[in-house]
Amino acid sequence: MKRMILLALGLVPTAVWAQSSNFTLKAKIGSVAAPAKAHLYYVTSGKEINDTVTVENGVFQFKGLITDPVRAELVLDHENVGMAKLGLNIDRLVLYIEKGEINLTSIDSVKTAVISDSKLNDENKNYEALIASSEKAMDNLNVEYRAAPVNQQEDQSFKDGLQARYDKARAEEKIIQMQYIKENPDSYISLLATKDIAGRDIDVPTIEPLYKSLSTNIRNSVAGLAFAKSLEIAKATSIGAQAPLFIQKDINDKPVSLASFRGSYVLIDFWASWCGPCRGENPNVVKAYNQYKDKNFTILGVSLDRPGKKDDWLAAIKADGLVWTQVSDLKFWDNDVAKLYGIKSIPQNYLLDPTGKIIGKNLRGDELNKKLAALFN
Repeated sequence: MKRMILLALGLVPTAVWAQSSNFTLKAKIGSVAAPAKAHLYYVTSGKEINDTVTVENGVFQFKGLITDPVRAELVLDHENVGMAKLGLNIDRLVLYIEKGEINLTSIDSVKTAVISDSKLNDENKNYEALIASSEKAMDNLNVEYRAAPVNQQEDQSFKDGLQARYDKARAEEKIIQMQYIKENPDSYISLLATKDIAGRDIDVPTIEPLYKSLSTNIRNSVAGLAFAKSLEIAKATSIGAQAPLFIQKDINDKPVSLASFRGSYVLIDFWASWCGPCRGENPNVVKAYNQYKDKNFTILGVSLDRPGKKDDWLAAIKADGLVWTQVSDLKFWDNDVAKLYGIKSIPQNYLLDPTGKIIGKNLRGDELNKKLAALFN
C-alpha cells in the first residue's frame, strides 16, 4: 500500500525570507521542572539542527536563524531519560517554525499545547481539518492491510480492492487540496499541497497550472523557485521530450556519452548495489535485455552507489549479470545524472527511441516486458 507524505519545505515571500531570519519559540507547559529537557529538531539550509534546553517550572524557549519556514519536531523529555528510552510514551508536537515569536501553552504536555502568534500554524490547522476525513480513510486502509493474515496480504484481489478504495480516498483528497490552493494562492500551505499532489513523478500538465496559480511572492520564494526547477526537470524528462544528454565514466573510468547511443532503443536504468528493490528487479531487466538485444535495443545503467564503494558496485554488476554498459560517479544521491533527471527514488528508468526521444518511463516488471514486446514483436 502506498502512502503519500506531505513534505514540508520552507516558503514565504522572497523579500521577507531571502536572508536568515530570527525565530523564537517560547513554551509554558504546566509546572514541569528539572530534570526535564526539551528537544527541537528541524532542517534549515540543508543542515540538521538538534537543539536542547532545560525546562524550569514549565518554561523553556528556543532561538535560531532560518532562511525559510521549516517543519519541526518538539519533544519534551519529562524525566530526562533520553530519546531512545521514550518509546510510545513520547510527548511530541509537530509544528512550523517561522520568523518572529511563536508561543506554546499547555497544562501538562507539548502534544496538547495550543500554538499562538503563528499565522502559518493557524493555516496548517485549518488545512489539516479539511483533509482529515480523507487522511483517516487512507490510514484505516493501511491498518486493514497490516492486520490481514499474510496469505490475505498476498492475495491480489484483496490488494486490488484495498488499492481501489485507497485511490478513491486519495482522489477525493486531491479535489479538496486543489480547492484550497485556488482559494489560498498566497499561502505557504498551498505550495505544500501542490507538492503533495505532485508526488515524486510530477505530471506536468496537472501540476504546472496549480503552481502558476500561486501568488508571485510564493512562486519567487526560495522553496517556490526550487519547486519550479523540479517542474522544469519533470518537463525535460517527460514522455515525448528529448532525453537530456550526459557524459559519465564507466567501470573502467572511461567517459560514456548518452549521445553515442543514438540510433538504438536504449533503456537508461537508474539503480544501485545497496537498493533492494533494484536488485529484485534486475532479473527482469536481464531477461528483457537478452530477449531484445538483437533487435536494436540496449541498456545504459546509471548507478547511485556511494563514494568509496566501487567494489560493491562492481560486485553487484557481476552477481546480477548486468553485461551492458554501466556508469557512475559514485556520489550516491548527488549523482550528476540522477540530479539532471530529477531522480528521487530507485529503481527508475527511461526508454528512449533511436532519435533520443523519451517514449516510456518507470517501466518495471510486466510493464517493461509489454512495452518492449509492442515495439519489437
